[in-house]
Amino acid sequence: MDTSEDIRDRPYLSHQDVLRLDFVRDPGVFFFRKHYRTGLRSHIMEVLDPAEVEKETNGVEVDGMMLYPRAEPLKMLRIFRTRFESLNDAEQELKRVKIVQTYLGPDHVARSQEFLVDYAVHGKKEMLLCGLQEYVKGELLEPWGYLDKPCLISLARDMEGEADEDEAVTDNHWVQGVQEKTEKFVTKLKQMVLEAGHVPDLAGVGNLILTRSGEIKLVDINNISNVSFDATIPLDDRGYPVCDKSIRVISLLEEKLLGRSPTEDDPIYETFLKPGRIKEVKALEEKFHVSMQPDDLFVGAAC
Repeated sequence: MDTSEDIRDRPYLSHQDVLRLDFVRDPGVFFFRKHYRTGLRSHIMEVLDPAEVEKETNGVEVDGMMLYPRAEPLKMLRIFRTRFESLNDAEQELKRVKIVQTYLGPDHVARSQEFLVDYAVHGKKEMLLCGLQEYVKGELLEPWGYLDKPCLISLARDMEGEADEDEAVTDNHWVQGVQEKTEKFVTKLKQMVLEAGHVPDLAGVGNLILTRSGEIKLVDINNISNVSFDATIPLDDRGYPVCDKSIRVISLLEEKLLGRSPTEDDPIYETFLKPGRIKEVKALEEKFHVSMQPDDLFVGAAC
């Protein structure tokens, strides 16, 4: 597809837009629909079975009633907005993605296959980074909100409906499972920070999903930050203090789900959770939101 309009600059894409991309084959096999979380750093498209879309649109009759089941994605297609100056820049981005996938593993990050393609725009070809990612079913986990036992049970109900068996036993067992898996998630995140010097964006709305099996899964790998333990607060390419905010999320998961308050002797928290630094991060965050353009506000700051 050679067009004067760069898809990376558009707020959203349609099914037909994706079909016009050079690297998309067999256009009749899948249907592409914009996911509600399309954001600042990537287009996110649901990859759907056209037969399921047909059922969603026209309905199916079950026991004399017409139902309109929403088509569930087979995969998620991510088309990154990042422009790379060189192949080396693209390889460095892929390296950061690989670090996150290696440390978190399939239990805690949505499996994804990244690939670079040629994208024809403005009469020339540029590198376009894409990813075909697993679709993760579950509920959004909001680290800044309530994460007590009643909240977790409510999320479980939303995922599976009311239980028929002894709710107290089932609920206690499920919450305990969430806590055990959160312990592993937090441990892996801290290892990544200390050993690899990287942290993914954990703070964006919808970046973390709680699955029915009790795992917390990261579904957004668009904004991976280098971690430095000096006094300088690192900002991403849009001026957001993603590193500090993400480490704050790790501490919130410990505090709210594991019942542990951050300790002063923790090598990570002793740097990033100092009161003066937190105050400075808050000011930088406010400056970032003020700088957002109307189109940016439409797609959201999380992605």
